[in-house]
Amino acid sequence: MSETPPEKETAPPAAEAKPAGAKPAAAKPAPKAAAKPKVEKKPLIDNKDGTITDPNSGLMWKQTDAWLDMHKFYTWKDHPEYVDKFNADKFAGHSDWRIPNKADAMTLVEKGRKETVMDKNGTDFPFDPIFTDGCVSNTWISECTEEEVIRFDFKIGSDFKYPPAEIWASIRLVRDVAPKKEEAPAGESKQEEAPKEESKEPAPAA
Repeated sequence: MSETPPEKETAPPAAEAKPAGAKPAAAKPAPKAAAKPKVEKKPLIDNKDGTITDPNSGLMWKQTDAWLDMHKFYTWKDHPEYVDKFNADKFAGHSDWRIPNKADAMTLVEKGRKETVMDKNGTDFPFDPIFTDGCVSNTWISECTEEEVIRFDFKIGSDFKYPPAEIWASIRLVRDVAPKKEEAPAGESKQEEAPKEESKEPAPAA
């Protein structure tokens, strides 16, 4: 019997050659991330005791500034005189009033604000009217050093640095509504351990 010759394997069809000058297919643009919903700021709260609480930042502000309280300005060197007075008096029941830092001060600045407060010279500036008219639009901030003093201006939301000379400013006191918790040093956190069960020895055989 004659053997049937094996069938030849057919080669797969060659890929069609792309015409010269053809542009590669454009990559699909990545999907756009969903826009974050705009968080509306909660209004400041008048505590009716000379203080204002900001529920957005967790800060409590004194409703009046140093100019309204004392009718004077302070150099950075002399600012503790004002701070210590209100802490010693426990103003509004608190003794932890302090100078704001820049981040604190920025929480009271809102671009495009239409509401205004009148400063001591009768000029309106953008500021929440929950604060008392007749104040000054600046305050010392805690970033001051011996090399330079820094005065923050609420009118424009910016700080200005000066050499440590006889520069004067008002003061807007602030405090934290909830005291910040101090983190315990590593290794010192005490955790209650479950009491270890005493190992019972088997009773001797009778």
